Amino acid sequence: MTVKLLRTADGLRAPHRGRRAVVMTMGALHEGHATLIRTARDHVGADGQVVVTVFVNPLQFGPGEDLDRYPRTLDADVGTAAAAGADIVLAPSVEEVYPGGEPQVRIAAGPMGERYEGAARPGHFDGMLTVVAKLLHLTAPDVAFYGRKDAQQLALIQRMAADLNFGVEIVGVPTVREPDGLALSSRNRYLTVEDRESALTLSRALFAGRDALDAGPDAVREAARAVLEKADGIDLDYLALVDPADFTEAGPAHTGPAVLAVAARVGTTRLIDNLPLEFGPPQSGPAEFGAFR
Repeated sequence: MTVKLLRTADGLRAPHRGRRAVVMTMGALHEGHATLIRTARDHVGADGQVVVTVFVNPLQFGPGEDLDRYPRTLDADVGTAAAAGADIVLAPSVEEVYPGGEPQVRIAAGPMGERYEGAARPGHFDGMLTVVAKLLHLTAPDVAFYGRKDAQQLALIQRMAADLNFGVEIVGVPTVREPDGLALSSRNRYLTVEDRESALTLSRALFAGRDALDAGPDAVREAARAVLEKADGIDLDYLALVDPADFTEAGPAHTGPAVLAVAARVGTTRLIDNLPLEFGPPQSGPAEFGAFR
């Protein structure tokens, strides 16, 4: 499939048939991104349009984080996007997205964005939501697809779209894993052979927690933590069982959807992972923030 590469959003203003879907990425595309693009293609059909954005957003990187070394592989990304069914790749420059320099007015993630990933990376979610809002305006999609691996990010984007009346449907797509359980991530390329083996502890802990689901939230936490405590090469940041509606900790009597999330440094690389869980009988009907079902 032929894909059009755009450096500005001007080319998106032309009339198009069908529904438009957007998949936002920071590049270094892998099978997880390809799954998002294929899902978007299936959703809008042959008459729709799939736009993939490739933009490494400086606002969401803090001091000492890996902005400068973050992989930039645009030529390969265009090929991956085309093979997965994209029509357009929008790869704007920093000057195109932020023409006046760093924006003085930004989206604030609020209390929900100050927990877990937000606590570990202050200001990260403000920068993320600001660029997502800008790209939603620039691409004007009917529907946007995001991976559930970045669980707190997805929850915040859903909340922003609802709270600020964005006229776009936000869809979460399940995490794509290697056969051994490791969640796909652009940062996996930084792992040494030894680091990669240690990184498997994260998914093993999550699966152990899921296996304890019938015993309740406290048992889920204990089972996951037991796996992490036995592992070498893991510098644990947090292990949390949260309500996906607001990312507050799920209590002992919690029922309904939850997310078991973990973040840790493996070698020099910080990784995150999560699993969606459901306590008690499945709830009937759609939930306002049900992306993790």
